[in-house]
Amino acid sequence: MYADAQGAADLAAPTPVEVIRSSRRKSSSSAERVGGKIVVRLPIGLTAQQEEETISRLLTALERQQRKRQLNAVQDLAARASELNVTYFGGRLRLSSIEFVSNQQRRFGSCTPATASIRLSDRLAKMPLWVLDYVIVHELAHLLEANHSLAFWKLVNRYKLAERARGYLIAVGMEETEQD
Repeated sequence: MYADAQGAADLAAPTPVEVIRSSRRKSSSSAERVGGKIVVRLPIGLTAQQEEETISRLLTALERQQRKRQLNAVQDLAARASELNVTYFGGRLRLSSIEFVSNQQRRFGSCTPATASIRLSDRLAKMPLWVLDYVIVHELAHLLEANHSLAFWKLVNRYKLAERARGYLIAVGMEETEQD
């Protein structure tokens, strides 16, 4: 049971949730942390099931955002990428940003060469550092080769544990088994 604007309910989750229903909202809903609670705003007229589903979806999204912020605050990915850039690319790459994201469940990382930005699946935070390093090297290589050509794989395979890391990622289902 969730709390509503009229009173607070005891929740199994450590953070209380206050639900505010508004006649001004037609279809949008939102959730935000305010003080020590989560405030969920919903349109009036949702069924109990629709409310539960919406609240669950919003709380999951809020949890993912918080996890992303915490991971990026704890892990110094920019320093790690800089070190790997020096070691494997002679320090010649220019990276504008690197961060963990929570919306990559099938990929372990992605790179946008045009903006020199790298995004890493937050699932990597639980894996050994040598696996994370491999993924960073893989994504850094895309700054030079924006494809999976032989030239790209030559760059990636300079990482001494590349084959081992690929095997690890294949085993946990995060990487394709073929090299295109």
